Amino acid sequence: MLYRRLGETDLTCSVITFGAWAIGGWRWGGNDRNESVRAIIAAYDHGITSIDTAPAYGQGLSEEIIAEALQQIPRDKVQILTKYGLRWDKKEGEFWFSSTSMDGSAIDLYKLSSAKNIIEECENSLQRLKTDYIDLYQAHWPDASTPVSETMEAIIKLKEQGKIREAGVCNYSASQMKAAEETFKLASDQVPYSMVLREIEKELVPWCIKNKKSIIAYSPLQRGLLTGKIKPGHVFSEGDHRSGLPYFSARNIELVNATLDNLRPLAAEKKVSLAQLVLCWTINQPGITIALAGARNPEQAIENAKAADINLTLHEIDTINKQIETLELAIT
Repeated sequence: MLYRRLGETDLTCSVITFGAWAIGGWRWGGNDRNESVRAIIAAYDHGITSIDTAPAYGQGLSEEIIAEALQQIPRDKVQILTKYGLRWDKKEGEFWFSSTSMDGSAIDLYKLSSAKNIIEECENSLQRLKTDYIDLYQAHWPDASTPVSETMEAIIKLKEQGKIREAGVCNYSASQMKAAEETFKLASDQVPYSMVLREIEKELVPWCIKNKKSIIAYSPLQRGLLTGKIKPGHVFSEGDHRSGLPYFSARNIELVNATLDNLRPLAAEKKVSLAQLVLCWTINQPGITIALAGARNPEQAIENAKAADINLTLHEIDTINKQIETLELAIT
């Protein structure tokens, strides 16, 4: 496993970080709690020391599962990355969308990053995680209803109190990061990035490199699409949000799988899976510090961890880039 420092902080994380959205079950068609705990422990045993979660993932369930796993892992050897600013239990802030909770009831999601809310959410997360500090505290989404200076001032207070070590943001543009930096020095920005979603390379990546900010890439496997295991006609479990995403149209699945077939010889030569090859490519892209990879069982967690051990030459990375540069999906 490789470990990299976030921005200019002293916080170091594993380049493959355990992404804990799916273990919360919400919008993933449910999940097995015991298998999730075993997955986290297996990930740690194979060098993944960092876990990224959020209160919204299962309406607190993901954080609770992590707390259960941490009973078997030394807290000071693990980096917990969680978030604030997305509420399902109060109607305040900027309305985002309506959904269904884990118990089947209707919920509305609101972006809320007010100072009062951040302090409250931090306490809630600390309780669910059964810890007294969070290693990286991140704004889940930009909140247009709250001045960013107010948000960052609350973060300063939490850091002074020792409740968080460092702070970052998620889904922020370069200009939004710049505005936040007027109040607090950020460590990172967590954004979607994959072989088929490379928009951040235009502006955000250059800005982060210039300003020494880390990029945490989420959905590097494009929610399973880039594993090569999803075929046209695939039926997702009830409640799995992927069934309605344009990336998973029959045509797009065909296009992606055709490109992945061209990468299979390299994967075979390296004796790795396509998913491992894709993860390794991701962490070798300019500006990308960490790639999040979810796992629902120990086998998936171990496979993800081993992706960091693959050595790709510049020529091999260039070969991969040439295979994917012409891939254009129909996304509307």
